[in-house]
Amino acid sequence: MFNRTPLPQTVARQIQDMIQNGELTPGDKIPSQREFAQKFGISRASLREALLTLETLGLIKTEAGRGTFVTDPASRAKADMAPWRYSESHSVFDVFQTRMILESEIAALACGRLTATQLEAMEDATNRMEKCWAEQDLIANVEADLEFHATIVEACSNSMMRELYQAVRDKITETQRQPIPITDPERMRASIGEHRKIIAALRDNDAERARREMQAHVRNTARCAGLQT
Repeated sequence: MFNRTPLPQTVARQIQDMIQNGELTPGDKIPSQREFAQKFGISRASLREALLTLETLGLIKTEAGRGTFVTDPASRAKADMAPWRYSESHSVFDVFQTRMILESEIAALACGRLTATQLEAMEDATNRMEKCWAEQDLIANVEADLEFHATIVEACSNSMMRELYQAVRDKITETQRQPIPITDPERMRASIGEHRKIIAALRDNDAERARREMQAHVRNTARCAGLQT
């Protein structure tokens, strides 16, 4: 159902593992892009994409003129979000607002079209989100979130809506990563609960409820990011 994991995402996971197993510790400077690219056998462009993902998740931080460093887990809860990487084209507010409109309609149009297998996949993704958050596997947490939303899009009856979602998916994905560094456990529990409310509405074939629950979910995520949509 889902595409093979892109190479930058695979490398981001490997670097996250290095942080979690102590190979890279808080305060350590990340090796040069040349050295790291050679280590993983990838291009510098793919490595930069992996590092951007890790920085958005708050696992590393770039300091001008000094380099990129592993962050301290104890300080992450007090950290700011990483700079919005698409600021030259669209504000994060615009992307969240578009998500709220687009995904709520997609959820409504997916009603009555999701198979039992797809609904089970959404439940599994939500459970993995919960488990990975508890383990602080942030990359897997976001991957499960992306799977949840992608399953709904896949079932949407409107092909143009599906195409529109795919056209802006990179920016939507970033809004799902962006609030992670400032997300407290209570908000994550609420977000997982919102997923389950969306699943229940879709299982009941209640289009209006699915629309409302998805809209609330995206709005609450935007509020977590400090935005009022």
